[in-house]
Amino acid sequence: MNSKDEIDKVYAHLSPRADKLYQFVMAYSDYINEAKDYGTGLLISMVEVHILTIIEDNPGITISNLAKKWKRTKSAISQNVKKLEAKGLVYRVRDEEDAKIVHLYPTGEGVQLSTAHKLFDNMDILQTQNDLLRSCTTEEIDAFYKVLEAYYQLF
Repeated sequence: MNSKDEIDKVYAHLSPRADKLYQFVMAYSDYINEAKDYGTGLLISMVEVHILTIIEDNPGITISNLAKKWKRTKSAISQNVKKLEAKGLVYRVRDEEDAKIVHLYPTGEGVQLSTAHKLFDNMDILQTQNDLLRSCTTEEIDAFYKVLEAYYQLF
């Protein structure tokens, strides 16, 4: 039952869907890491701007809390925060009671970029929905997001 021919036959049947998923994940990874202008003239990746927006929406959040929220290591989040600091978008404040704890806050420029990002995302999400509705029904789109959530829970 595990002959090469049988394995190859099952693989040929199952892999096309998996390949579509892999291709989507790789394309989306490129997309979220590509620097773009969200309307302020500053080029920034989607990952960075979303972290900035979480900081703006949760002033005083810590790197540990960001890491939990994004399901990333503290080290990975810390690298992103350093980039945001270098761009003058966030700043750190040490906790008065525990110097090991550092709270993150957006600068004025960070708030402006976060707001521009929210506007950009609002328009982009609506445009994407309209584009999808050209080839999919509302029910199919809803089913896609349901499956996406179930897939995410598998991880």
